[in-house]
Amino acid sequence: MEDLYEYHDNILRSVSNRYFRFLMDKVDWSQRLIAIKGARGVGKTTLILQYLKFVLKNVDASLYITADHYWFYTNNLVQTADLFYKNGGRYLFIDEVHKYPNWSTEIKNIYDGYPELKIVFTSSSILDIYKGEADLSRRLITYELPGLSFREYLEMNHSFKKLPPITLEAIQYHSREYINTVLEEIRHPLPLFKSYLKTGYFPFSTNEKEESTLKKLNQIVNTIIETDLAIMQGFDVKTAFKIKKLLGVIAESVPFKPNITALSRKLDVSRDTVYHWLVLLEKARLVNLLMAKGKGVSTLQKPDKLFLENTNWNYSFRSQANIGSIRETFLLSQLLNAASVDGKANFQIKLPETGDFYIEEYDLTVEVGGKSKTSKQVKNENNFLVAADDIEMGRGNKVPLWLFGFLY
Repeated sequence: MEDLYEYHDNILRSVSNRYFRFLMDKVDWSQRLIAIKGARGVGKTTLILQYLKFVLKNVDASLYITADHYWFYTNNLVQTADLFYKNGGRYLFIDEVHKYPNWSTEIKNIYDGYPELKIVFTSSSILDIYKGEADLSRRLITYELPGLSFREYLEMNHSFKKLPPITLEAIQYHSREYINTVLEEIRHPLPLFKSYLKTGYFPFSTNEKEESTLKKLNQIVNTIIETDLAIMQGFDVKTAFKIKKLLGVIAESVPFKPNITALSRKLDVSRDTVYHWLVLLEKARLVNLLMAKGKGVSTLQKPDKLFLENTNWNYSFRSQANIGSIRETFLLSQLLNAASVDGKANFQIKLPETGDFYIEEYDLTVEVGGKSKTSKQVKNENNFLVAADDIEMGRGNKVPLWLFGFLY
């Protein structure tokens, strides 16, 4: 196993403790089996390496491995865990587990056979962990790591002091005190907000030029579709090309109201296949699907509106992205991420008849727009907010759009 230990040591040397994502404090690291899911590029690997190096600090009893390491050409996970355990190993970190065949069966066997061994693994957001060949549901704690919030972006890139996230209730009823605290640190957040919308969602953009970040974003999209989906769904090159074509059609006109029949003709596939691909793009964190208020959720049910998952995708696909689309994409992304940071959604976002978004558990309608946006469209709703761009401070039911970037 010397090759694995050497790989582990080399990787750890480059890990910095300059910034820790919010999930570091949310994960219950005492659990025996932990999964951290998320899209490519959001920092899953960095998170577990930082924990290993700076929090756990038990280097001799720890091992970081990646599931596509050449070691596994001739060895399996169970054999590796056995050797590691017999040499005093107690903490096993497995990166990109979705790249390993039969991963769930072998991890179950390790969990059951080595009760003193703790396992942390990362996986693509596409992977349905609980539908693996082995049932891990009674053993596994799962967490989701989204891209950076605007709050984290400021902390990571602009020496902004750590503030606790704001709640949706606080945004509704008493946001001014929180905003004043932000403005004491950063007098004018709007220029930084524009930068965040363009290239700030992914941690790797730190110290990168805008052009380099946008290029990497396109590479990530290709890798997700051509590699991750290919591995987990068994797609061939022809299918991957059609999925990229579907994503391209969506990106051209987001927010996109899909015509499934027209899409199926354009891609020369069945309607059910289009539905399936849309769900996969959502799981890959490339798009967000929005259902109308009062509508249930079903894999084969047409979404009423499609958005790209975050605003960085908008700019990577189109250099002159539509500002209205950017604003809506940002708000939906932050709401969905805030709802899922504990591994389970605590509120549902729907498409209302009036306004842009409806948050069911709060009976709250949100209208998005620029600084001159009024409440005209939603004034008859019982409970509403206007999320306005290009303002620093709100008043009454009108709040700054950027403030939703402090939800997590």
